[in-house]
Amino acid sequence: MIELDGSLGEGGGQILRTSLSLSMITGQPFRIINIRAGRAKPGLLRQHLVAVQSATAVSGAQVTGAELGSTTLEFIPSGIYGGTYQFAIGSAGSCTLVLQTLIPALLYADKPSTIKITGGTHNDMAPPAQFLQKAYGRVLQQMGADVSFELKRYGFVPAGGGEIIAQVQPCKQLKKIDLLERGERLKGYAESFVAGVPVDVAKRELECVGAGMGWTTDQLLVRGLSNDQGPGNVLLITLEHEQVTEVFCGFGEKAVKAENVAKRTVQELREYVASGAALGEHLADQVMLPFALAGGGSFTCSVVSQHAKTNADVIARFLPVSTEFRPQDKRFIYTMKHN
Repeated sequence: MIELDGSLGEGGGQILRTSLSLSMITGQPFRIINIRAGRAKPGLLRQHLVAVQSATAVSGAQVTGAELGSTTLEFIPSGIYGGTYQFAIGSAGSCTLVLQTLIPALLYADKPSTIKITGGTHNDMAPPAQFLQKAYGRVLQQMGADVSFELKRYGFVPAGGGEIIAQVQPCKQLKKIDLLERGERLKGYAESFVAGVPVDVAKRELECVGAGMGWTTDQLLVRGLSNDQGPGNVLLITLEHEQVTEVFCGFGEKAVKAENVAKRTVQELREYVASGAALGEHLADQVMLPFALAGGGSFTCSVVSQHAKTNADVIARFLPVSTEFRPQDKRFIYTMKHN
């Protein structure tokens, strides 16, 4: 039984999610204490509990401690079973983080899988659905995985009610890849989604992006959603390169000017562009697990977060791999090797 302390490193839900994924894949049971000790509300929240419940369903696991607020969990998997699954978070908790727990494991399932999850699809503490579709999904495809994401309905904080459907084909061995350069930029565009929010908010965000990036109106897209999917607003800026696609997001908030939402998002994008790295901070963190499953690989990234360092430590508890982040100019080179 692998013993883990959830208070170590950044002390968030990533420790639990990575442990669930790798426990299912390797068959190694684990016990974790101090779950999310680094957060304002420690223990399992709804999205973390659904991650545990969905992993339990997919792997036929024996579990103790799977309840809201629990700070200790024991998880003993018995296999990985493909099929059709449906999970409801029942809040605006993140559908995408639950999917990122399940998908690596379902690549090793006995048959194809369809997973429908309802809850939050766009909140500021998780990757938005389009990030999975365009950024994370593209890296998985380059590694030989056949995974797709369909956003059926948007779910914003606090109402939730969104829906994503993922399709996963078995893939017993991911390919090692190197993502050291992003290549030429093929496309750049910004989209502002509004539901139950004045369309003027979207226009102001996009005007700010246009001014900051020197983009023309055909790159600035207002996306009006039905009011019953709101209230909510998200600004997404997508950069599609030859080797990699990145998606940057900003979320509208009460008492925060649309211009300020846009400026923060543009600043994050500019830092990524200036770094010359292939991957941004969040994508780098999220592809570490697939890279480990492939047995190695390398990429460059703009930022090495505490999240990424913690993730590397958890991965090394389950798999015989070692990781290194080496600074190079304005970026970092990440390498993973099989020990």
